[in-house]
Amino acid sequence: MTCMTKSLTDSKRVAVVGGGAAGMMAAIFAARNGAEVTLYERNDRMGKKLRITGKGRCNVTNDCDLNEFLANVPTNPRFLYAALSAFTTSDTMDFFEKAGVPLKTERGKRVFPVSDRAADIVAALERKCREYGVHILHRRVQNIVEENACVRAVQTSEGCDPYDAVILCTGGRSYPTTGSDGDGYRFAERLGHTVTAIKPSLVPLIADGRLCASLQGLSLRNVRLTVYDSARKKPVFEDFGEMMFTHFGLTGPLVLSASAHLSDICPDKYEAQIDLKPALDEKTLDARIRSDFEKYKNRDFINALDDLLPQKLIEPFVGLTQIDPRKKVHSITREERERMVKLLKGFRVKLVGFRPINEAIITRGGVSVKEIDPKTMASKRVKGLYFAGELIDVDAYTGGFNLQIAFSTAVLAGTSAAEQEIN
Repeated sequence: MTCMTKSLTDSKRVAVVGGGAAGMMAAIFAARNGAEVTLYERNDRMGKKLRITGKGRCNVTNDCDLNEFLANVPTNPRFLYAALSAFTTSDTMDFFEKAGVPLKTERGKRVFPVSDRAADIVAALERKCREYGVHILHRRVQNIVEENACVRAVQTSEGCDPYDAVILCTGGRSYPTTGSDGDGYRFAERLGHTVTAIKPSLVPLIADGRLCASLQGLSLRNVRLTVYDSARKKPVFEDFGEMMFTHFGLTGPLVLSASAHLSDICPDKYEAQIDLKPALDEKTLDARIRSDFEKYKNRDFINALDDLLPQKLIEPFVGLTQIDPRKKVHSITREERERMVKLLKGFRVKLVGFRPINEAIITRGGVSVKEIDPKTMASKRVKGLYFAGELIDVDAYTGGFNLQIAFSTAVLAGTSAAEQEIN
């Protein structure tokens, strides 16, 4: 297919591929810096994945300093230093406030729209795109055309459009129904880039056996989750919050966060321990149990736990204690209470795998940071090619960090693309 030649114009022609968080932000800053920008989005509307982030509330960023931010990036944090310095979390908050979206900060310094509507964040980005004259085409890009290691054009089913620079913002492989199906990885590899192994992150975890299935739908609040490396006998994750049992295992905010700390899961490698009563030490918890047993001294064991545990958890808990469910509580021994306390402080679930990548919030892996200039987000292999967002081999924990990475890398890519010398 023959590509059109570049028009003679003073403005740099920049294409942005992908109309998500990174794509819209890159387009805005490229246009704001004088480029003639066309944004290609394969879906019929912009920000499809962004609309469902944070259960539709959109955790925009995290109101923390740079060092704290980087501590929440397990993969290639140093690569992000320049981008996060050039466009900080405060800059993101200021951008959206000025774009007409009031923000609020919640527990863990997580920043959300006051409206709790992710659609308001998308609408603000769309307004800014229009304000700066970004041309939006709802077409799927088929190829990035290069010649002599320089970007030349973007190819779609409609033909080839010439550009001085192309910014790839196609996302990872999570939530493929939103359009993130790995196109960007294919483009990068065709252009000579290395793509590291693609894996799910911030994803539910599969558990061994039937225990979790028997507790399906049970949500736990104010619990402490610790995940241990069984071989090293050391915790690899520990935090306090909410989680839920499912037919396959575990999910919820605590579990998603834990998944980002785990390497490949194989049988017997990781074990989750849930402290169901983190506010009570073992001595205090034993006193609590004795008080309940005094209150229900004429009841069977299985009927004396309503004040201590959610109803759905009682029967599995009793089974794990190996105490006769029909034993009168006034007959329960000290040793049996000790078993109860240990189980309440360490409810064990053996982990055996991750759920599929299409259930992951983000993708781990991507275009190698060794082949991207961290000060510009420019390719070191192809002149005029830039990367932003989840496509790059960086990922972070939950809390607004991943969206901030998308925004910061996009601002740097957009600005750099607009300022580059025309080939």
